[in-house]
Amino acid sequence: MTYDSDNIFAKILRGEIPCHRVYEDEQTLVFMDIMPRADGHMLVIPKTPCRNLLDADAAQLAAVMMTAQKVANVAMGVFAADGVTVQQFNEAAGGQEVFHLHFHILPRRTGDALRPPGIMADPDMLAEQAARLRAAVTAA
Repeated sequence: MTYDSDNIFAKILRGEIPCHRVYEDEQTLVFMDIMPRADGHMLVIPKTPCRNLLDADAAQLAAVMMTAQKVANVAMGVFAADGVTVQQFNEAAGGQEVFHLHFHILPRRTGDALRPPGIMADPDMLAEQAARLRAAVTAA
């Protein structure tokens, strides 16, 4: 399988499509999922082309996982979460829909069910959550 440089996350990285940014460093970008399954649902992606876990190199994986850990810890505090679900899918048969490596970070509270997939969130709510997370990452 080859990397498609026209996927939506590649377009976000090039600034062609807006997103609600939470955190960014030289190697990774974190932004809000526009169809969140939980409050604070973020996506962590490498800035370099990578289809998924199956073709990622060690440096891409290390960078993404370090960032995932950082924002997961921050999200625990911001959303008073009891835990965090981390999801990652590979190829269509594995549930992957956007073919750029990404990890879902979902703050969770005991007893709360995930929202159904495919429901767009209110952009104002995403902007507010992203601002809260950004402030907490900066303070961490």
